[in-house]
Amino acid sequence: MAKSDLLSSADVIAQFDRYVIGNYRRYPVCLVRGEGSLIWDAEGRRYVDFFPGWGCNLVGHCPPRVVEAVAEQVRTLIHVPNTWYMEAQGAFAKALSDRSFGGKAFFCNSGAEANEAAIKLARAYGHPQRRSKIVTMTHGFHGRTYGALSATAQPKYHEGFEPMVPGFEYVAYGDLEAAAAAIDVTTAGVLIEPIQGEGGINIPPDGYLQGLRKLCDEAGALLMFDEVQCGMGRTGEWFGYQNFGVEPDVMTVAKALASGVAAGVMMARPEVAAVLKPGMHASTYGGNPIACRAGLATIETIEADGLLHQAKVLENKFRSFFQGIQAERPELIRDIRVRGVMVGVELTCDAAPVVAACLEKNLLINATQGKVIRLLPALNLPDDLFEEGCSIIGDVLTRMEIPTGAA
Repeated sequence: MAKSDLLSSADVIAQFDRYVIGNYRRYPVCLVRGEGSLIWDAEGRRYVDFFPGWGCNLVGHCPPRVVEAVAEQVRTLIHVPNTWYMEAQGAFAKALSDRSFGGKAFFCNSGAEANEAAIKLARAYGHPQRRSKIVTMTHGFHGRTYGALSATAQPKYHEGFEPMVPGFEYVAYGDLEAAAAAIDVTTAGVLIEPIQGEGGINIPPDGYLQGLRKLCDEAGALLMFDEVQCGMGRTGEWFGYQNFGVEPDVMTVAKALASGVAAGVMMARPEVAAVLKPGMHASTYGGNPIACRAGLATIETIEADGLLHQAKVLENKFRSFFQGIQAERPELIRDIRVRGVMVGVELTCDAAPVVAACLEKNLLINATQGKVIRLLPALNLPDDLFEEGCSIIGDVLTRMEIPTGAA
């Protein structure tokens, strides 16, 4: 499509105002094309993207291997239901199992859907012993659907939707004593992000996940890791839990799973997965050939291009960059939390103005939890765009005025 054939951003915004439900806060920009860590709007403006696809575009926008795999699959077979066998789904399940803890896969379309499956699995697993409680952590985020929302220990997301699904107990993230008090003979499972994403890139204290593993083993509960944001190589390991030397019974993955093609998966140890019998759970589009081919091509790209190593290189570069800014402005930057290409920079004031100022300078970033700058760049972010983006952030932070009383 020629540029002249595209609607302007204003035209698209007008369509949205008329026809699309307004449940998202949107920036007044219509994005039309992406390549790697660059993206363009309807007016042809170019942006460096440090938050591609809300973390979904792990290997950049329109990665060639993924584009080729999807195009070939679309020409061959778009969709068949899960009452039939599909070569791509079996191959993708094996690839994920081989790179994690040897589990079996249930495919779906999103992180929320994967977490719903994990919640149901835990309750089905615990049902013979009348175990139903699910323990989750403060500042965690597990999705917007009703069960996943109920698992999310952030009351601001519950407002207007109460009552929540019963049977969830919230404890403080990082507090092993609180977890020990909550995990008992009524507990079916513990659901936790190994590294919290929406909560502000919170990295667990030493020994915390190992302690949860021990508590779950003692109580006969399932340890379930929500890897929707930290999985698929983002931390420099295939999955976030591999940074901490502890394995889960159940794991959920989405976002980067298929490079922006809608896909989610719940992985479970075979003896746990065996609880789910035909008819107990399903997903119409889950594991469709397009998503699975995109996922396989994502894995191929990560391995062929050495991107797990590159994630660790970028980790050091981002940490060093923000430490330099912190040295200049210690009154502005409270904390720096980085693991692979999960970057959280906690300010002493609201981070939203930083996001807005970077957008004006053609850099896309994110803020979460009010004061945290969040970056989820592509694993293959090139050096020149790293420098360009960091130069913009550095300029914004160096010039930023802290409102009186903000800290």
